[in-house]
Amino acid sequence: MTVEPGRSGENWDDLPRIAAGDSFDFACAGCGGCCRGRRDLVLSGYDLYRIARRLGLSPRIVAGAFCKSYLAPQTLLPALRLTPDPRTGNCRFFEGSACAIHAARPLACALYPLGQSIDPVTAKIEYYVQTPLCGVQTDGGRVLNDYLTDAAILDRAGIDARWAVVCTRLSEQLQAAADHPHFAAAVKRVERALYYDYELGDDFYPQFQQNIEILQPLLEKLLA
Repeated sequence: MTVEPGRSGENWDDLPRIAAGDSFDFACAGCGGCCRGRRDLVLSGYDLYRIARRLGLSPRIVAGAFCKSYLAPQTLLPALRLTPDPRTGNCRFFEGSACAIHAARPLACALYPLGQSIDPVTAKIEYYVQTPLCGVQTDGGRVLNDYLTDAAILDRAGIDARWAVVCTRLSEQLQAAADHPHFAAAVKRVERALYYDYELGDDFYPQFQQNIEILQPLLEKLLA
């Protein structure tokens, strides 16, 4: 599973990898450039949960108000894309030149200008660097691990890796059953498990694990 690498349009395969100890001098300038004209922001279930918790609304309500749901053509997984403000074309949560949900911002926002890939078999995480469209260079001395720590990316790395592994497995099941008469019902059930069946008062990961444990036998029955 791959998370978007940024916004400068470079070819993913051409992006250089960067290791935890490598120098990484990028710093956010607070200009809001990465929030303007944004139409490419795909959310994970954990992203949606964090935003919902920040707003005090259920994940389903947040998705209905701020996202477009669709079937990803390559994976056949249900997916959510954060839709832009219809008036400005900017991110819905970009207010007064700042992010209104900064502490709960999606992974792609926290990563910028990095990209991230997760091996669905080993759960190994790699990072890539695009040419940033904004930001400033620091005086040096900082490494990638410092940036990841400051952006709280390492705090969620285990959840993101598990999400990638589970989604890859579900994608394989759905692709194998694309012509099954119960395919649409299976997709709806997967969508619930990945995005909506969460209580905001409880931690995400145990609920995610339980959702998948419940989902698997249901999918086997639906797609038998």
